[in-house]
Amino acid sequence: MGLFHFAGLCKSLLYSTSAIFPTPLYLKMLFRVMMGDSLDLKDPKTYNEKIQWLKIHDRKEEYVPMVDKVTAKDHVLKVTGDDSLIIKTLGVWKHFADIDFDSLPDSFVLKANNSGGSKGVVICKDKSSLDRVSAGRKLEKALRRNLYLRYREWPYKNISPAILAEEYIGKADVDFSEVKLVCINGKVSYAFICLDRHSGKGTTYDFYDCEWNMLPFTQVKEHNSGKPAPRPVHFDRMIEVAEQLSAGMRLLRVDFYDTPERLLFGEMTFYDGSGFELFHPGEWDGIIGSWLDLGITS
Repeated sequence: MGLFHFAGLCKSLLYSTSAIFPTPLYLKMLFRVMMGDSLDLKDPKTYNEKIQWLKIHDRKEEYVPMVDKVTAKDHVLKVTGDDSLIIKTLGVWKHFADIDFDSLPDSFVLKANNSGGSKGVVICKDKSSLDRVSAGRKLEKALRRNLYLRYREWPYKNISPAILAEEYIGKADVDFSEVKLVCINGKVSYAFICLDRHSGKGTTYDFYDCEWNMLPFTQVKEHNSGKPAPRPVHFDRMIEVAEQLSAGMRLLRVDFYDTPERLLFGEMTFYDGSGFELFHPGEWDGIIGSWLDLGITS
């Protein structure tokens, strides 16, 4: 049995038994399996270590509606007062079988409100050709996925799972960028741009500073595009909005869609990569970690 396969089995075993372990012990075991290193929760130094510390020590009720994809829009509107940032919600249902497809336009996007990334997203460009069986399986699986138990991302513990339908923002002849801004202690520290997420070719990730200079690192399980991306049209506005939303917070990642016409809010997370992202070169885990002040006094 290869080392990679063995680590995968250990991870699956931890996921299946997660509920029996107290959070600090569980995170230490999962960190060892996923990162190949010990987790220091008393004096965390690296970015990934500090994210694990935040899962345990930074818990506020206001975080729950910020990560729920249904209620996050209300929070963004309340903080920014800018309704142009909000993608129109077409409906919300508890289960896939409840969706009123007759009420939806020919193109739309379905999302599980309690799931991050693309695992809980179905993009429908033509309602008449949508494979509803496959879409239903994917979304119901996402609704059952418990990010609190799996990764101890605390705000997800009390989210009531639901499926929301949103306006489809893509166009056949117009591309848009997915840009994620990492805010550390209330200020944008760096950004990364995701390209080709739904192309079938594999998503690429490139990292930039606030002046849109490419940073010399990547994350091991991700792939660089190999070429600089144009500065997003609304990058300055992204920074402004992200810092409004992250004011007074130690760490918040704010995701946007940058279209030629306008900037659109995507989602927020308090645990970038859930704190399980290997950096290459590895020194950047420590460099970014040094930017994040947890306020720990010895």
